[in-house]
Amino acid sequence: MAFRHGKNAVFKVDNSGGTLTDISAYCDEVSLPRSIETGETTVFGKSAKTYIVGLTDATLSVSGKWDSTLDAHLAGILGQDATVTFEYGPEGSAASRVKYTGEAILTSFETSSPVADVVTFSAEFQCTDTITRTTF
Repeated sequence: MAFRHGKNAVFKVDNSGGTLTDISAYCDEVSLPRSIETGETTVFGKSAKTYIVGLTDATLSVSGKWDSTLDAHLAGILGQDATVTFEYGPEGSAASRVKYTGEAILTSFETSSPVADVVTFSAEFQCTDTITRTTF
C-alpha cells in the first residue's frame, strides 16, 4: 500500500481566457465528491427494495488563502457562459500519479476576512459530463 500526503496535491483550472492555470499555491483543500443516482424498481410482492444504476454526478470544492491574483482568476470565470477545464492531482503531479480531469461550472466564490486571521477563499464547482481518471 502506498499512502500519500495531501501536501503534494495539485489543482489547476482554466482562467477567463481558457488557459489551464495551476492555482495550487493558494489552495489548502480540494474535495471531489462523486455520486450516482439510483432508480427504484421495486414491484408488488417484493419484501426489499430493488434499484438500477442511474446518472453520475460530481461537485468540486476548493479552499485556501486569498490573494488578489487568485481573486482575479476566479472572479473572471464566475458567471462565465461556458464550462472550465479542471485538473486535480490528489497525490501530486509526478509521473504515474493519479489525476482527475473534467469540465465544470464555477457556481460560487466566497472571500472571508476574519478580524484575527488570514483572508481565505472558497469556491464551489458543479462538474458536468464525465470525470476522467488517468495519470500524469
